[in-house]
Amino acid sequence: MYSKKYILMGIGNILRGDDGIGSIIAQKFKDQDWLSLDCGIAPENFTSIIKKNRPNLLVLIDVVEMGLEPGQYRIIPPEKIDTMHLTTHSISLSFLISYLKNFARETVFIGIQPKLIDYSTLISPEILKSADKIMRILKDKKLNTVKKL
Repeated sequence: MYSKKYILMGIGNILRGDDGIGSIIAQKFKDQDWLSLDCGIAPENFTSIIKKNRPNLLVLIDVVEMGLEPGQYRIIPPEKIDTMHLTTHSISLSFLISYLKNFARETVFIGIQPKLIDYSTLISPEILKSADKIMRILKDKKLNTVKKL
C-alpha cells in the first residue's frame, strides 16, 4: 500500500439501522486521493494503517446522538466527544482519537444524528441523503463547510 494523504475511517454496525452509516460511507466513498476504511465496530484494529500512512487529514465518521434532526451532521471537537452519546464500540472514541492525532496532521470527527438505531439493515432516508452530502464534501476536501457542534 502506498502512502495516502487523506484517510477516512467509517465506524458503525451495519446490523443496527442508522448506526451502520459510517461503514456504508466508507464502502461507497471512492476517490483516488483517499484511503477509505470500513472499520465496522472495531476502529482500533485499523490504527496501524494510520501510523504507516501518517496522513495530512484523518476523518472519522460515526452516528452520534446530538439532539439534532435526523441526518444532520457536525464536526465534533475532541473536548466534546466524551459528553456525547456515541454508539457502542469496544474502545472509547475520544481515547482512539487522542491516540491517532499523534499520527495525522489533522484529525476530524464527523457525527451524524441518527433517526433509528435498532436491529435492522435499513438506513433512514435522511441519513442516506446526508451520507451523499458528506461524500461530496470529502471528495472536494471542503470540511470547513461543515458546522461544528
